[in-house]
Amino acid sequence: MTDSSGNDRPRVPPGQVVTSKFPVMTANAPQPMPLEEWRLSIDGRVRNPVTFNWRTFNELPKSEFVVDIHCVTSWSKLDTKWVGVDLDVLFDMAEPLDDAPYVIAKAERDYSANLRLRDLRGGGKAFVATHFDGAPLTRDHGGPARLVAPALYFWKSAKWLTGLTLSEYDYKGFWERLG
Repeated sequence: MTDSSGNDRPRVPPGQVVTSKFPVMTANAPQPMPLEEWRLSIDGRVRNPVTFNWRTFNELPKSEFVVDIHCVTSWSKLDTKWVGVDLDVLFDMAEPLDDAPYVIAKAERDYSANLRLRDLRGGGKAFVATHFDGAPLTRDHGGPARLVAPALYFWKSAKWLTGLTLSEYDYKGFWERLG
């Protein structure tokens, strides 16, 4: 069985167990934040840094995504249903510079995930989700907005997203800094 994107790789990576549950895995869970205080910035090595508040973010075009997700703790959840903004929309607005192949996803409580831009761009490869399974994203699962990068293990899909910084350097994320 191939993955839901039509790639030749197995849909469920070796050693993973498919679950119908959506486990809550959290490092540094923050306190609830009023939506009026939430911000998402796209900055760093871009031509046009942008910052959204909750209202302006929700004015962006949204898409539905049905993807498989996998956690390094060995669970996989298939055909998950999300609504959010494709990262291509955000990056097209910010215009990454050619010398910026890396992205650091920043989240509340000093959490971060380092990613390659090429893993995030290209028609639904990654998105900022606001809804899961037909309902607003709960705080436990990263609400009000989280990054979802389905081709990567879920620890790269930062919960409580507050920013995406493009860089010429591959800075270490939260887990990499811990060794």
